[in-house]
Amino acid sequence: MDSGFWFEAGALLPSIGVGLLFWFVMRAVMRADRHEREVQREAEREYRELHQGDEQNHSA
Repeated sequence: MDSGFWFEAGALLPSIGVGLLFWFVMRAVMRADRHEREVQREAEREYRELHQGDEQNHSA
């Protein structure tokens, strides 16, 4: 009886391993995307601040 339980539990290990691997990879992708969006927002903010004076000079 015990050998059957461990055999069936062992059969689930590859699926659990692949599921955990998928979870870690997707977590890394989502974190990288979030960080990239923050950097993009900061770059756009700096660009607008830098060129805000140019727009005011051209409209006058």
